[in-house]
Amino acid sequence: MPAQSFRCDLHIGKEDIDTLGHVNNVVYLRWVQEAAQAHWNTLAGPAIRSQYLWIVLRHEIDYRSAAQQTDKPFALTWVGETDALRSIRHVEIRAASGLLLAEARTTWCLIDPISQKPRRIPAEIRKTLQPMSTNDPTRDNAQGYI
Repeated sequence: MPAQSFRCDLHIGKEDIDTLGHVNNVVYLRWVQEAAQAHWNTLAGPAIRSQYLWIVLRHEIDYRSAAQQTDKPFALTWVGETDALRSIRHVEIRAASGLLLAEARTTWCLIDPISQKPRRIPAEIRKTLQPMSTNDPTRDNAQGYI
């Protein structure tokens, strides 16, 4: 995990619990997407968000420990390698105790919201997505960054 990442608190509902008594694996996928969306919303203003949408090309999730209904999970997410066509996002899902519940690596593609066709990721957005630096004063806890 980089020095700074975006934190997103998550919720476990009764409907998220499976027959084994823990959070169903499909819920982790939803949480990965929720964390990515929340992070994007803090990075990009309404004007940029209206011009571009992200779609998932690939999800990889490693389940490390089962979440229980009493857990208060949160996600830590950050953007990894981004080129002109794809962006890699990393997500760790943890219990309030810090226990690692799952790790995900997702490949995203930028699309045009009208044509729904892939778009090259403009330099402006690649710069916005660059891995966060601990020396960047615009990133602080008030924005959800840790």
